[in-house]
Amino acid sequence: MAMVSLNCASLSSTFAFSSGRKLGSSSRQSPGTKISKCGCMKVTAAAQKERSYKVTLLPGDGIGPEILSVAVDVMRAVAEREGIKFEFTEKLVGGAAVDGAGVPLPDDTLATCRASDAVLLASIGGYKWDSNPPHLKPETGLLGLRAGLGVFANLRPVTVLPQLADASPLKREVAEGVDIMVVRELIGGIYFGEPRGFGVNESGHRYAYNNMVYSTPEIDRIARVAFETARKRQGRLCSVDKANVLQVSQLWRERVTAIGKEEYPDVELSHMYVDNAAMQLVRNPKQFDTIVTGNLFGDILSDISAQLSGSIGMLPSSSMSESGPGLFEPIHGSAPDIAGQDKANPLAQVLSAAMLLKYGLGETKAAELIEAAVSAALDKGYRTGDLMSSGKTLVGCKKMGEILLETLETTSPVTVSL
Repeated sequence: MAMVSLNCASLSSTFAFSSGRKLGSSSRQSPGTKISKCGCMKVTAAAQKERSYKVTLLPGDGIGPEILSVAVDVMRAVAEREGIKFEFTEKLVGGAAVDGAGVPLPDDTLATCRASDAVLLASIGGYKWDSNPPHLKPETGLLGLRAGLGVFANLRPVTVLPQLADASPLKREVAEGVDIMVVRELIGGIYFGEPRGFGVNESGHRYAYNNMVYSTPEIDRIARVAFETARKRQGRLCSVDKANVLQVSQLWRERVTAIGKEEYPDVELSHMYVDNAAMQLVRNPKQFDTIVTGNLFGDILSDISAQLSGSIGMLPSSSMSESGPGLFEPIHGSAPDIAGQDKANPLAQVLSAAMLLKYGLGETKAAELIEAAVSAALDKGYRTGDLMSSGKTLVGCKKMGEILLETLETTSPVTVSL
C-alpha cells in the first residue's frame, strides 16, 4: 500500500483557533494516520479519493453516551458540509460491557476497533463497578483497548483559551498564554508491568505489588515522538522522571538524553523530577512547551495540567500507534454523579472528534471547522456548569451541542499554513 509522509507539524498545538499558532497545511491530507519509529506522521493514500471512513464509537459509561452523541452530531454536520462519509459502528466497552457482555472489553469490540479507520471513545468507569474483581473493572477494558490497538503515544494538549483564562484556578497572569503538549507513554510502565498481585507475608499480613518496567525500545520510540513534537512547537522538551530513586527512571533519563544528543541536537532538552514538575505546573506553567513522561507520571501530570484550563471538560487527547487506527478521547472521567442530568460539558469530546479528523483521518479543514465552532460558542458567552462565571449564559450538554450545530452553519475554518 502506498504511503505518504506528513510533516510532523501535525503534532503541534491542537488549539490553533485560539492561539493563532500556525499548524500545518490546510489542504486535506489522506487518512489512516500512523506514527513511524521516528515519530513522524504517515498516512495511507488508499482512502483519500473516497473520503469514506469507518469510525468505531465507544460511549462507555456515565456521561459518555451524552457527550458522544453531541460529538457525533457535530461530525455528521461537518461531514455533510465537506462531502465526507462516515460509517459509524457503536460498541460496548467498560462498565457497560461488563453489564451487557460479561467482560469490560468484548472480543467483538476490539476486532471492530482494529478494523476501523479511527476510534472515538467517551468515558469509562463508575461507582457501580468499584467493588468488582480486577478482571471485571471497567478500567481493565480501557487498558486492554489501548494495548490491543498498540497506541503507545498519547498526546494531551493543554491550552488556556483566551475566553476561559478567568476560569482557571490560577491567577490570570499565571494561566493566560499557557500552551503545553504532554506526551505520555501509554502502554508500558506500572499499569502493564508484570508480575503484579496480592500475597500474604510470613507474618500473616497481606501485601500487594506492581512492577514499573520500561525497555529501551519503548523509551526510544516515545522519546522520538516527543522530540518531533517539540521540534515543531517551541523547540523545548522537558523529560519528567524520578531518576533519583527509581532504576526505571534512570534508564529513561539515559535513553532520552542519548536520543536528544544523537538525533535532535536542535531541541533544548531538560529533565525534571516528577514531584517538582507537579509543583512547577502550578507555580509557573508557561515555562513548559512539551513534556514527555511515562504512563503513571503522565496520567497524573496531564490531569494537573488540565486544571490550568479551568476545566478538565475542555481537553481532548489522541493516542497513536505505529500501525492501525488511532484512539481519540477526552481526558476526563465518566462523572457518574452528573450522568443523565444534561450537565456534562461535551466540548472535550467534540475537540477529540476534531483531533480524530485532523490526525486520524487527515481531514484538516473539517477539524478546523469544529475548532472554530467551539471558539465561536465560547466567544458568545455560552458555558456549561463547570465553566460558568458571572455574565455568561449557562447551558446544558444538549443545548451546547445545538449551539455548535448552529454555529457550524456560518463558521469558516481557521486558515493555517506551514
